[in-house]
Amino acid sequence: MAVTSNVNQNDLLALGRISSVYGVRGWVKVYSYTDPMDNIFGYSRWLLKQKGQLREIAVVQGKKHGKGLVVHLEGCNDRELAQQYCGAEVFIHKDQLPSLVEGEYYWHQLEGLRVIAVATGEYQQTDLGRVIRLMATGANDVLVVKGDKQSVDQRERLIPFLPDQVIESICLKTGEIRVDWDPEF
Repeated sequence: MAVTSNVNQNDLLALGRISSVYGVRGWVKVYSYTDPMDNIFGYSRWLLKQKGQLREIAVVQGKKHGKGLVVHLEGCNDRELAQQYCGAEVFIHKDQLPSLVEGEYYWHQLEGLRVIAVATGEYQQTDLGRVIRLMATGANDVLVVKGDKQSVDQRERLIPFLPDQVIESICLKTGEIRVDWDPEF
């Protein structure tokens, strides 16, 4: 496992976390942030972050086990070696992500964008704040927007991510999402 230096943290994307050892042959349990959870296996090389250090390691094998996932990492062939990885965060470089078609976005691309409510009829716009995170719900994803010094107020709003209904436009270049949303709601 090689120590990686000079990596810009903004170029990394967290995929999961190693939670504990599994068995006696060096396997570990992994909590995946991907959806579906086994998409984490689509990346054969991971960056593991522990105590501020990043180390690159190859994934030899991964599989579903019960309601979770287990992974065998390169060079990790017994329980004691596996123990050293417990608690490590799993990252990849963002450029490893598959390309998307126009109009599709990864959640990390939307986080931090400014949200502008555009009124229909008279042209008005109201700055609602920035996307601080997204949530998956049964019906649709939701933008969690937090007001800041530039916005109309400091409130937190939950705005459904419904393209062509609530979401009017997304521009990554300008860093804005325009929404058809009542600022009072």
